[in-house]
Formats: sequence, C-alpha cells, structure tokens
Amino acid sequence: MAATADFDPDQSAIEAIRQGDHDAFRDLLRREDRWVRGVVYSVLGDRQRVDDVTQQVWAAVWERINELRDVQRWRSWVYRLARNAAVDAGRETTRRRQFTQRLHADTRLESPPAPTDHVDRQERIEAMRRAIEELPPLYREALTLRHLEGWSYRQIADVLDVPVDTVETRLVRARRKLREVLEGWLDS
Repeated sequence: MAATADFDPDQSAIEAIRQGDHDAFRDLLRREDRWVRGVVYSVLGDRQRVDDVTQQVWAAVWERINELRDVQRWRSWVYRLARNAAVDAGRETTRRRQFTQRLHADTRLESPPAPTDHVDRQERIEAMRRAIEELPPLYREALTLRHLEGWSYRQIADVLDVPVDTVETRLVRARRKLREVLEGWLDS
C-alpha cells in the first residue's frame, strides 16, 4: 500500500486550508499529489494529460474545500473530484481522437505500422502501458489502484462505492482482457 494512503489530515489542517492557509494546502498537496495523480491516471489512462488534469483537481480542492462536510471522508471527496475531472478529460480526448480519425479517413492518410523484429524490454513496457490504456475505465481504475497504488480490495471498494466482490470481478476481467490484448500483439 502506498504510504500516502495512511495520511488523514486533522480538523485543524482542513480548517487552516478553509481559512486560506497556502502553507497548509501546499503541505497537503505535497503529501497527496502522487495519490491524486494515480487516481487521474487510473481513470484517464493517458500519461500526457495527467499533469494538466491533476492541476485542475488541486485547483478544485482549493476552491471547493468548504463543500467538504466530514473531514474523515476527505479522501473520498478528493477521489470523486479527481475521478470526475479525469472522466471529463477522457471525453474530451475521445472527441479529439474521433475528429482526427475522421480527418485521416477523409484525406486517406494512413501511416504504416512500424516493423518490429523482436520485442525488447522497453517495447513490452510500452505494450503493457497501451494495453492498460485500452481497458474500459472501470477496469483500468480498479487495476491501477490495486497494482500501481497498492490499495487493498476493501480500500478500492470504499472509494468506488461498490462491494468488494465487484472489485474482485473487475480485476479478474481487467487481467483477462490485458492477457488477450497482449497475446494478440505479441502473436502479430
């Protein structure tokens, strides 16, 4: 489990942030930024967009901290902010990708696939990253929280607001889909 998963700000830290204390906010950001980035990546699956979306999340935390009713549930609150921002960014990316695909189809631009003679370690890592990005968001989210962030099934279930059995099912399906995609790539 990631070390930041144990951090729970006390009432005074949240109150300080609510009063505009930039130092308290920077301290929270410094401790929790890696975790928020993990959440954004797990939903978005696009490393190039993580910085921008994470910055939006922290801006929303600063602007909306007074909406947090129960300090003990702050992690769930920030998780929802990060998840929603990533989902919105993903929709925007999908719209752009669809536009680009239409443009390429209209102009008949096709780039030939790069030939590969063998798959070295770096190519396998890249193939795994792409395969994870292709997973449906609900599978990618559970997989990333479990295997990249080291969260327990219970923690994932709590933050996603689903039963532990659902988390288990999503992880099984995510792993199966990853195997299928990677086997297909390695066979071709």
